[in-house]
Amino acid sequence: MFFNLFLKGIIIGLAVSVPLGPIGVLIIQRTVNKDRVAGFVSGMGAATSDAIYAIIAGFSLSWIIDFVRQYQFTFQTLGALIIFLLGVHIFQKNPVKDIRRSRRKGSTYLQDYISTFLITFPNPLVIFVFLAVFAGTGIVLNIEKPYQAFFVVFGVFAGACSWWLVLTSLVGIFRHRFNLRLLWWFNKVAGVIIWVFVIISYAYSLITQFKI
Repeated sequence: MFFNLFLKGIIIGLAVSVPLGPIGVLIIQRTVNKDRVAGFVSGMGAATSDAIYAIIAGFSLSWIIDFVRQYQFTFQTLGALIIFLLGVHIFQKNPVKDIRRSRRKGSTYLQDYISTFLITFPNPLVIFVFLAVFAGTGIVLNIEKPYQAFFVVFGVFAGACSWWLVLTSLVGIFRHRFNLRLLWWFNKVAGVIIWVFVIISYAYSLITQFKI
């Protein structure tokens, strides 16, 4: 029973994490510019955010969901602005300065983890994604007692971390093929991709919300 819930949680965690959005681009960029550990730790920050939202959805904290729904536009705008500024930051990054700074100060994996978590967490619409997934898979019907939901949440976190481990490992294998010029262009392209993601997703949310 518990293993079944954990396994379904892993599948949900993978399903939510595999589509590469702005956070995926950020994690790839950190893997290329720093190392695979920095990329994976950043992925864990995103996975932690997913796990928290899975807890909210799994335990049906309706008052939080109602609050998010009431201020949905504000949350969407704030999240889009933060990720857009992230794209600007990546676009302006200089790989030569990053390498020198890394050698001088050393790796700050904790900062990578916290920064990714703080970037991912202001997107509370993920709650509704998990609610839809939980309802669509019928997983809520298998939860007879509240504590059983924790096994699903652990599975979501494990599934998300597994995906980021695979992705950063694959990117890390080919990392040595990137020279400084390619890294410079990679930052430019990554920044632009993030801008496109944000603009399209925010425009779509406005159209669906206000029926423009």
